[in-house]
Amino acid sequence: MNGKPRSWRPWLGLAVRLGLAAVWLYAGWSKVGDLAASGRAVHAYQVLPYDVAMVVGAALPLVELALGLLLLAGLATRLGAGVSAALLLVFIAGIASAWSRGLAIDCGCFGTGGELPAGQRPSYLPEILRDTGFLALAGFLLIWPRTAVSADGALTGEPVEDDDE
Repeated sequence: MNGKPRSWRPWLGLAVRLGLAAVWLYAGWSKVGDLAASGRAVHAYQVLPYDVAMVVGAALPLVELALGLLLLAGLATRLGAGVSAALLLVFIAGIASAWSRGLAIDCGCFGTGGELPAGQRPSYLPEILRDTGFLALAGFLLIWPRTAVSADGALTGEPVEDDDE
C-alpha cells in the first residue's frame, strides 16, 4: 500500500451491488417459471394493451435475471445501476398509478401478481417505500460504480481503492 488509507466505499459498494443483485435475481427467478402469469400481472395495472402487457411481462423476468447476473459479477455496474434505476422508477410510478386509480392489485414484484381477491387490500405504500430503497441502492452504484471484487475492476486493472471521485 502507498501509505494512503484504504477507502471503505468499495466494500460498501460491494454490499450494495450484491444486495441489488439479490433483489433482481429473486424477482426474476420468482416469475420466470410462469411468464404468462407475469404478463397478467403487468396487465392488471391497466396501462398497456393486453398483448403488449403479455410481452412486457414475459420479458421482465429475463431482464431482471440479466441485471442480477451483471450486478453479481460486477460487470458494467454503472449500466446495470442505470437500468435498475429506470425500472424502479417505472415500478414506483406503476404502483402509485394503481393506487391513485383505486385498483386492488398485487404488484407482482416477487412472483405472481394481479387482481386481489375480494376483501384483500393492497399494500401500496410499503411497496413504494421498498422500491424507493432499492432505487437508493441503484443511485449509489450510479455515483460510485467501482466496487471491490468486480469484473469491472479485473478488466480495467485499476486499483479500486484509488477511486475517490
